[in-house]
Amino acid sequence: MTIEPFRLDVPESELDDLRRRLDLVRWPSELPAAGWSRGVPLAYLQELVAYWWDGYDWRAAEAQLNSWPQYKTVIDGAVVHFAQLRSASPDAIPLVFTHGWPGSIVEFTAIAPLLTDFHLIFPTIPGFTLSGPTTEPGWEFKRVARAWTELMTRLGYERYGVQGGDWGAAISREVGRIDPERVIGVHLNLIPGAGATSEPTAAELAGLDPAEQERTWASWRRQQEFATERQGYADLQSTRPQTLAYALTDSPVGQLAWIAEKFEAWSDQPIDRDVLLTDVMLYWLTRTGGSAGAIYYERAHAAYWGQPPEPSRTPTAVLDLAHENFIPLRHKVEHTDNIVRWTSHPHGGHFAALEQPELLAADVRAFFTA
Repeated sequence: MTIEPFRLDVPESELDDLRRRLDLVRWPSELPAAGWSRGVPLAYLQELVAYWWDGYDWRAAEAQLNSWPQYKTVIDGAVVHFAQLRSASPDAIPLVFTHGWPGSIVEFTAIAPLLTDFHLIFPTIPGFTLSGPTTEPGWEFKRVARAWTELMTRLGYERYGVQGGDWGAAISREVGRIDPERVIGVHLNLIPGAGATSEPTAAELAGLDPAEQERTWASWRRQQEFATERQGYADLQSTRPQTLAYALTDSPVGQLAWIAEKFEAWSDQPIDRDVLLTDVMLYWLTRTGGSAGAIYYERAHAAYWGQPPEPSRTPTAVLDLAHENFIPLRHKVEHTDNIVRWTSHPHGGHFAALEQPELLAADVRAFFTA
């Protein structure tokens, strides 16, 4: 149960190795006028790699991350890294923000200064970046959620809230479900499985108002487009993450492309390239491209896979951003979750804390201080 202080201090030899690999990159061919339709465009990635080599400053990013008090502890056999930013107010509400894939605690650098009236805890999911790689199988989101409840016990918090998107949403929702006596609320900017996973039927639509009917059809259309054009990364990581791990661990350009595509495709607006590269650096330096992706494999091979979510009675708020990968359906979510706040917004995509930090911070504050 020991909690040890942690500070990033990457050896210069690691940075020298990165530069050598960037110098020796072998570029693939590209069909003319392909754009983003087949993946990351060659010219885009070449320009980004050139900036990575001679414009990006890892030491500045390292210093920024080290401005946060960070720690490591071992929970259920895995090393768990986290940052903890305590408010000046001793009675502040503790909030646990959980990132997703292919994110990291870098996602929260813009929102942290906006929530200084809360105690903020930013844990890194086991297998990801500074909490990885893991050394045993089985780290699916429910196990992570149990680890978070233990982490909050070790930190001495009797009551707390949770927030997340992507895998962070699945983990946060589960924390609220298994620890309802301590969790005061769950705030989500994505709800796993809340979209239209099958074509809407007349019986389903009959009880809905016209706006919710149209939203249901829109959710189904977006789900279909995702399954046809964007699902490949998840299928690969759900079935053969180890095969992918060799490319991500050996090639920095491969690791960059794997992540950069998602930042571009899933965002409503461009993400700052320094933020993107810092996120990629955390995966590259820790050699966790494979172990982070393995969370998809663990979920797909868990006993509960394919079953409906177990109900949660913890008060839950949803920030519904228009350009998220999946359109959540309130009439569906209310069967399994205690929805007490639902905010829809015409902007924002998958990375809410990076794309819309002010909006997310305001919604979080309104929910937890109501």
